[in-house]
Amino acid sequence: MSSSSFRSPLARLRPQRPFATDWLVDLLPGFFDRALDRLGLSHLKWIILFLIVISVPLVITPLTIRQQGIVAIVLLAIGQIVVRAETRTTDKEISEYYHLFLVWLSLVTTARYLFYRLNYTLNFDSFINGLFCVLLLVAELYAILTLVLAYFQTLHIQDREPVDLSQYPQDEWFKVDIYIPTYNEDVEIVRKTTLGAVAIDYPADKKQVYVLDDGRPERYKEDDPRREKFKARRERLRQMCEEVGAIMLTRDSNEHAKAGNINTAFRRTEGDLVMILDCDHIPTRQFLQHTAGFFFDPKVAFVQTPHWFFNPDPFERNLRTNGRIPVGNELFYKVLQKGNDFWNAAFFCGSAAVIRKKYALEIGGIATETVTEDCHTAFRLHSLGYKSIYYDKIMVAGLAPENFSSYVGQQVRWARGMAQILRIENPVFNPKLNLSIPQRICYFSATSHFFYGYPRLMYAIAPTLFLLFSINPIRGLGLETLAYALPHLFLSLNTNYITYKHVRFSFWNEIFEFVMAFQAGYVTMMALINPSLGSFNVTDKDMTLIKREFSWENFDWRSVQGLLGVTAIVVIGLASVPFWLILRPEDSEAVLVNAMWCVFNLILLLAALLVAFEQPQERTSHRLRRQLGATVYSYDYNSEQNQAWSGITVDISEIGARMWLEGKATLPEEVELELVGDFGARVILEAQVVMVKSIGDNQTELAVKFINLTQAQLDNLALVIYSDVKEWYSQKREYVDRPLESFGFLATGIIRVFQEFQISKSSSNMLRKRIRASAQVYWQGDFYLGAATEFGTTSLRLELDNITTSNAKLLEPQNLERIKQEEPIVGLLLSQELTSPSRERLLAQIVSIELLSTQDDNNSAPSKVAIELSFPDQFQERQGGKIKELLRVLR
Repeated sequence: MSSSSFRSPLARLRPQRPFATDWLVDLLPGFFDRALDRLGLSHLKWIILFLIVISVPLVITPLTIRQQGIVAIVLLAIGQIVVRAETRTTDKEISEYYHLFLVWLSLVTTARYLFYRLNYTLNFDSFINGLFCVLLLVAELYAILTLVLAYFQTLHIQDREPVDLSQYPQDEWFKVDIYIPTYNEDVEIVRKTTLGAVAIDYPADKKQVYVLDDGRPERYKEDDPRREKFKARRERLRQMCEEVGAIMLTRDSNEHAKAGNINTAFRRTEGDLVMILDCDHIPTRQFLQHTAGFFFDPKVAFVQTPHWFFNPDPFERNLRTNGRIPVGNELFYKVLQKGNDFWNAAFFCGSAAVIRKKYALEIGGIATETVTEDCHTAFRLHSLGYKSIYYDKIMVAGLAPENFSSYVGQQVRWARGMAQILRIENPVFNPKLNLSIPQRICYFSATSHFFYGYPRLMYAIAPTLFLLFSINPIRGLGLETLAYALPHLFLSLNTNYITYKHVRFSFWNEIFEFVMAFQAGYVTMMALINPSLGSFNVTDKDMTLIKREFSWENFDWRSVQGLLGVTAIVVIGLASVPFWLILRPEDSEAVLVNAMWCVFNLILLLAALLVAFEQPQERTSHRLRRQLGATVYSYDYNSEQNQAWSGITVDISEIGARMWLEGKATLPEEVELELVGDFGARVILEAQVVMVKSIGDNQTELAVKFINLTQAQLDNLALVIYSDVKEWYSQKREYVDRPLESFGFLATGIIRVFQEFQISKSSSNMLRKRIRASAQVYWQGDFYLGAATEFGTTSLRLELDNITTSNAKLLEPQNLERIKQEEPIVGLLLSQELTSPSRERLLAQIVSIELLSTQDDNNSAPSKVAIELSFPDQFQERQGGKIKELLRVLR
């Protein structure tokens, strides 16, 4: 048997790929891999020079419209082919080759578009045309600059592994101070972070937790009610620190806000390293095990890890994306920071980080000249030649801004701070800075990022200038312009797709920018003019409950009033299109191109406006997807034995959980629940069963609400949920960008936002115990005999056999209709047996009636009726005890 004729069973089952696919996915990238290995890095500059030389004729060669159209189609096809090939490879190096190829092709195509724009489309026929021509060109040049900077930042995405601390003797480990700065946040929020910090796995004699309270009551006058409020808060904070094992530090002023608070603590604590946590950033227990080892490199100044938020931010909640779309900061923490790290330019982000105190003091502590003190501090540490580390493992769980106005305030601070750094430090041209060229580029990219405001608005109004005022910022806008512009746009999308496909979906970047366009544009310009303007503001992290019903009061008009004006202009511009086509048919090509541009802008603007429409918080506590070991304990009154059901949680919050149990569980109304974290932390709780459902023959879905929790149980629950975590579920994202699906999902946002909330009128989905007990219903002076078949703390189900003996009355058809309409409150007598001497009296409200069987005569009373009843809340205090006792004794 020849070797070629023998194939393993797996090989025979594996689908055969076409030769072209093999060539693109394996053979061609493999050839370049081997060639570059042989050439070495010393020849890289000659390769780059060769690419530049061959790119020049590709940029400047003039073509007819037809020829350029063919080139455009070929370029678009190449982009799609390369993207498809990249998605089929699992080799990271090969993926990088595809990315580098598309970077080159995109830059060439962009340069060709820019060459065309500058030579053929500038319009200086009049002052007004020339003015808007220059404004639009500046916006495009800014966009191209940010594109090139992003390409540079993401040339190589660096992944790191932690340094194993166990290879060093424990007496050589660093002493670590953990700082938790706080100002006015709720003490319960600070408590959970402090608990997590105390629980971090690190030797107790080398770790100390400090809560840095800047909430000074003394800054308010004696008659100001806020003085007493902050005084009481500080006392609660002090008690909390004593209970959990932390030290509270205060100071005599609030100078320089958070930065000043940390700098004051630097001089009062003794650690070698300082771990900094925002007061809502609950750390996992492995944080220092994964970060402290990097500092055995004496050049390392700080280690930064990602910020992650377990609650939905305003985009996710208000646009109802349900986690399908990556949140705004994922691009930064999953791609850009890792790209910066390759160039030793990762940023310090103010929390979820460890910094070497000695080096921080060399630069005077945390920077205080700007409101983004974190990035500014990293900038100065890099300027002294120190190294930074970015370690991409989520090890804190924080709170995102709960409402749109808080989000806007946070973004405004970041925009102002970055512009201040650009104005004060001038990272590109300042000769006093000891920064490498790549570091300068990375910092320039970051500090210039928030200048997107005015360019984004210019893109929105540019087509309306033509449609409303006949202002033409682009000479000859039509199919020829599209033939140059579309390859530039789509190849940039293809290139970024390779690195962004898990973290920033197509067209959503435009939404993020439109939302903040006016605010970002204003504060960045003012920061350039006067960098001392502005002050540090604390982002509100408290949960805001919004009314469930539709109300325009939930719309944040103030934050988007400028955007509303731009949207109105775009709508009016589109309304003018029919008049153009009728009155000026010779301009139809330009009119249609501008109209399509307006439609695209309108979809983006509407989605951006919907972010300001606050959706209700549907839960009083945020739910997380955590798979915890769970054991449910209950007492079976029939067998008089304890039962235990094992399973795993599906999701959990601080007030309840949903889980899957093994086997078919029969549970009472209240159970005991044990939860176990990833590293063995555990908590035992009392829980009320909310829902139970059999899944097949061997599984049960169970939902519970935690009840009667003590402070110790709350603390242990917080540790199990937030601290005892090996890997948070957002470390790897399930969804991948599909550009057309992404745009469709964005465009249909208005349907999701305005859908009504359906709140169940009854509590029939609450767990009820199956029983067979005697029941008598009293209504309108008559009683009706039946049996209670299901019974719970909030509701029950009765079945009436409407064939009676004795003096009980039949439910006539006319009475059934009346009961359905009135849903009256009725009296109940419940006991295990009809003849039982001890019967409990209750009041309940009829919710619904179901006819189970009827007699042959349509006019006669039905033979069997099922009635759903609920126990009114106003009688809960009077009859709640009776209901619980009946739950225990009825069978």
